[in-house]
This record gives sequence, C-alpha cells and structure tokens, in this order.
Amino acid sequence: MSKVKYYYDPENLSYKKISPRRWRKVGYGLLFLLSAALFGFLSFIVLINSSFLETPKDKFQAREIDNLSINYKLLNKKIDQIEEVLGAIEDRDNNVYRVFFNSEPIPMEQRKEGFGGVNRYRELQGYNNSDLVINTTKRVDMLTKELVIQSKSLDEIIGLAKGKEKLLASIPAIQPVKNEQLKRMASGFGYRSDPFTKARKFHAGMDFSAPTGTPIYATGDGTVLKADNSLSGYGNHIEINHGFGYVTLYAHLSKYKVRAGQKIKRGDVIGYVGSTGRSEAPHLHYEVIKDGEKINPINFYYGSISAEEYINISKIANQENQSLD
Repeated sequence: MSKVKYYYDPENLSYKKISPRRWRKVGYGLLFLLSAALFGFLSFIVLINSSFLETPKDKFQAREIDNLSINYKLLNKKIDQIEEVLGAIEDRDNNVYRVFFNSEPIPMEQRKEGFGGVNRYRELQGYNNSDLVINTTKRVDMLTKELVIQSKSLDEIIGLAKGKEKLLASIPAIQPVKNEQLKRMASGFGYRSDPFTKARKFHAGMDFSAPTGTPIYATGDGTVLKADNSLSGYGNHIEINHGFGYVTLYAHLSKYKVRAGQKIKRGDVIGYVGSTGRSEAPHLHYEVIKDGEKINPINFYYGSISAEEYINISKIANQENQSLD
C-alpha cells in the first residue's frame, strides 16, 4: 500500500491530502512503452546480425564471400609476380633491344599511364569488398595495357631485326678478290704517288693486283647501277647500290658478268680483273661510297678476315706507295 502524502493549507489552517496528477501517470506509461519498443528494436538488430538467426543459405554465402576474399588476395600476389617479370622485360626492351637497334626507348610514364575519363569502376562500388575488388581490377587493367604496349614494342623490334638482317647482308663486308695470303693489296686509301705523273695525289679506293681474268666478287647484296665505261679513267667498271646509303665501285675490269638493274648477292662473281682505262697494270680498283662520300674500304673487311689479318692488311694499306691508277 502506497503512502498517503499531505500538505498544509495555511488559509484553512488544516492538512489536505496530495492526489497524484493523471498526466504524470500517462507520461510514465508512455515512457515505459517507448523504452520497451527501443529495447525490442535493439535486440532485433543484434539478433539479425548474429549467427543465431543465420539460415544455411546465409552461412553458405558467408563462406563464399570469405573464399572470394582469399582468392582475390592470392590473385594479387600472382599479379605482383607478373608485374615483376613484365618490369624485367620492359627494362630489357628499353636498355638492350632498343639500344641495339638504335631505337628510342619507350618512357616508363607512357608504359604506366593510367586511364582517363569516366569512372570505370562505378559498378563495383558499394559492396563490402569493393576496395579489394576495385584495386585488383585496376591492376589487371594496367597489366593488360602494359602488355599491349610491350607486344607492339616487340613487333617493332622484330621489324627492326629483319631490317638489321637486310642491312648486315647489304653492307660491303668482304674483299672483292680472293686474298688469302694478303699479297694482292697493292695500294691503299689516301695520298699516293700517281703512276703516270709521279705527283702526290689522293687515292679514293684500294688497288688489288691480280692477273687478268681473276674473278671479282660483289661485297654485299644489292642492285647493279651500271656496268659500262662511262666514267673517265676507270675503264670498264661496275657500280652496285647496296641500299642504306652504300654504293661500291669496281674499276679497270677486263669484262663484265652482270648488267644494270640485276639483283646480286654477296659473293656473286660480277666481273673479271683487267687493265682498262687509266691503269698501269692488271688490278682491281675498289671504292666504297657512303651517302655520297668515298670512305676507306679497309673498314669493311670484317666478313672475310681475322683480327690478325686485319692488322696486317692495315699496315700494307697505310704505306704511302705508288698506286696502280
């Protein structure tokens, strides 16, 4: 039984009973109902986020999500390995292959450049593992782009290699007459004594002494420009265009074995030694022209002689003696 409370009324000089107000009872009731509702809501939230109410399907999906997360992490480790291998290939491409073929390296900024424009990964946002999925997808996209760039670079290198193979076959790289004992070198490139005037004169080629009829060989692949005696003093001569700016000239021939416009290969017999034109004795006068400038042929005999033979032939060629034309 609740206690009855009184208060003193000074006007009536008496005690009166205190009656509790009705609104307070209503307020207490509403407060109780609100507290009960809040407690119930919180309990429901806790229950649905706990394992007590998980269905078998929910548990299966949770395991799938965990497995997916683990697989993504393993995939990122594999991507790390692929990036390391691709980085080594890119480094070799820039610093070995492109250097060898005199090609500009591909800047790393270009290789690693991202994707501009709209958000490519908007559809992957808003999920529990969105950061993991988006990061992995970005790395795969970057790898794909780098592989495309590297593939195009290797295609270019293959093209350059094919061109290099053609260049190596076209460069005049052997002696134009057989010279195993190096005894046919008569006069080299540079200032020599003219056989007719005895004056010191620049000799723009190399003379190989040989009997009339000795075979003369093309020193590189190319196309015959001319086989005639149109140049004064050279007698019967042949000019071959090797491409890449290289032209060779073979003078004082006794006869030709090729004609203008004919395709030839290095080592093909193109004519025979003679003494036509301004010549003192049977020999071959041989010139190498690069981009219109006559240069020393001795620098191009690496395809037919050893290093020791090259030293010996250089000594002979550098002697300032009398030329044969």
